[in-house]
Amino acid sequence: MRTIQEFFVFCEENEVEFIDFRFTDIKGTWHHMAYHINSVDSKMLEEGIPFDASSIKGWQSIEKSDMMLRPDLVRYFIDPFSADSTVVVFCDIWDIYKNAPYEKCPRSLAKKAIAHLRASGIGDEVYVGSENEFFIFDSIKMRDASNSQYYEIDSEEGDWNRDKDFENGINIGHRAGIKGGYFPVPPVDSMMDLRAEMVKVLHQVGLETFVVHHEVAVGQGEIGVKFGDLVEMADNVQKFKYVVKMVAHLNGKSATFMPKPLFGDNGNGMHTHISIWKEGKNLFSGNKYENLSDLALNFLGGVLAHARAIAAFCNASGNSYKRLIPGFEAPSILTYSANNRSASVRIPYNAKGNGARLEFRFPDSSSNPYLAFVSILLAGLDGIEKKLDPGMPMDINLFKLSLDEIRERGIKQMPHTLRAALEEMLRDRAYLSSVFSEEFIQAYKNLKFQTEVWPLESRPHPYEFITTYSC
Repeated sequence: MRTIQEFFVFCEENEVEFIDFRFTDIKGTWHHMAYHINSVDSKMLEEGIPFDASSIKGWQSIEKSDMMLRPDLVRYFIDPFSADSTVVVFCDIWDIYKNAPYEKCPRSLAKKAIAHLRASGIGDEVYVGSENEFFIFDSIKMRDASNSQYYEIDSEEGDWNRDKDFENGINIGHRAGIKGGYFPVPPVDSMMDLRAEMVKVLHQVGLETFVVHHEVAVGQGEIGVKFGDLVEMADNVQKFKYVVKMVAHLNGKSATFMPKPLFGDNGNGMHTHISIWKEGKNLFSGNKYENLSDLALNFLGGVLAHARAIAAFCNASGNSYKRLIPGFEAPSILTYSANNRSASVRIPYNAKGNGARLEFRFPDSSSNPYLAFVSILLAGLDGIEKKLDPGMPMDINLFKLSLDEIRERGIKQMPHTLRAALEEMLRDRAYLSSVFSEEFIQAYKNLKFQTEVWPLESRPHPYEFITTYSC
């Protein structure tokens, strides 16, 4: 961990004028508070910065609103988008009433989960790699009123623009169409230079990237980012989303990690790769199925056993469940296989030795990355402790199975709604108790019902007018 002295040297070398303290709320939104460099001293960095936690949804009540931001001097970086030299610092939340890490701070919970892993004796580190897919649109319009529910997305790549008259009189004509974006060269791929700019900025903020490409859907992209330990990877997801959105914004575009913005086309996932290590050894490497260990298979058994409850954290929006439907490469069927992208859990082709890992394909980026990764870890640890069997792998194309065939084979599926996922989580939450307090569980449930479930359930959907208006 970098010291306070090293931090101030960094600020001096980079002529920093402002320190931007950032933290993550329950939903996963990144918040920030800035101070001029002259007003920040060592004591502030050691003891923390007071703020009003009652203004953050799902956190404190007004009569106990004071909390402290505790700077964590790791992975700080110069904000590439600020006009004045500004260093961004990750923060945890400190509960002044209990004199302890705040039990509703997702980053603090992630640290608590790592401490739990180490205390269990199973391992001393968990490595996570996430693939956060995104869309880049030219415009997005939305309306939410008592007499109107409306959105309209536009993308130069959209096949709905094949006959559009553009201002310059030229329709480029090169469009991949629905599910055609993986991955023809330009001019069909219109976002090559924009993704390249994102990669260069990601490097500036300390992220290491690898594959960069257009994804299957209209306007969809992916940039691979190197794995890290659990807290590091969740931090990097926050940095990644910030850079992608800002680069798009400064180029007159709009980027979104929304799971399913386009009807009839593929959605955005957050495929999550995980392995547990101890004393420098990958505990997932072994001589069982696809070079995995018994421990890895027990971890997998735990995740599959709790997957419908995990969905409350890994598929954390109402929109998530519009992605998890058959026909769009969406991994809604709870089984595993090697190389098979139709399974909700995949063992990648190169997952051997130190690269041995499990890829969970059902999470999406509407989740809070800290909570998503922790929930998977805790389910897997429960599987290890109970030696849960994941069952037999399924190497067939699961997307071709009918619902009747899925039921006949006794294969579980992901929940179909956020309400169902939250209710599963409430029924099956014992495995979370080592890290998530009951107060946090209830706060999370209440926030999701108030901001997602009830608002969605109470609004008429435009398609209902087609099916029901003439009843």
